[in-house]
Amino acid sequence: MRRQARADEYAEFATVRAGHLYRSACLLTAGDTHLAEDLVQETLGRLYVSWGRVSRVENPAGYAQTVLTRTFLAHQRRRSSTERATDVLPDRPTDGSDTPLRLTLLQALSRLPAKDRAVVVLRYWEDRSIEETADVMHVSSAAVRTRCVRALGRLRELLGESLDEYARP
Repeated sequence: MRRQARADEYAEFATVRAGHLYRSACLLTAGDTHLAEDLVQETLGRLYVSWGRVSRVENPAGYAQTVLTRTFLAHQRRRSSTERATDVLPDRPTDGSDTPLRLTLLQALSRLPAKDRAVVVLRYWEDRSIEETADVMHVSSAAVRTRCVRALGRLRELLGESLDEYARP
């Protein structure tokens, strides 16, 4: 009976959080939707295995984001040299006028090193503090600040004035 209740609780959590985890994973992977799906599945699998402990933490959603980020960073470290990322995205239906902006941002994110990309996603997409980001990435607060400055500078360099055309009403 208790096991079923725990399984139901996990299923509800996974259903509610999967979409947000997927969106974060898409940003971390700079638009690689297949890898994003894999990362979300691996994250949810890890959470399932330790759900008894995870369900008792103060913020299970934050814990899930931390697991996702660490899973992404681990994947980047172990990536086989035979795998090649591509900048060609499959055709997708457009559901809004911000598609060019999204593609431009995803392309720029893809050109950042994995750790810089993770810092940008955690700080500006997840709206985490410098200390929270440092904790997730197992680095110092100073390292997070340095990576933020470097990553934002690189994004400005990559994007230049191109965002102005998308920001106009």
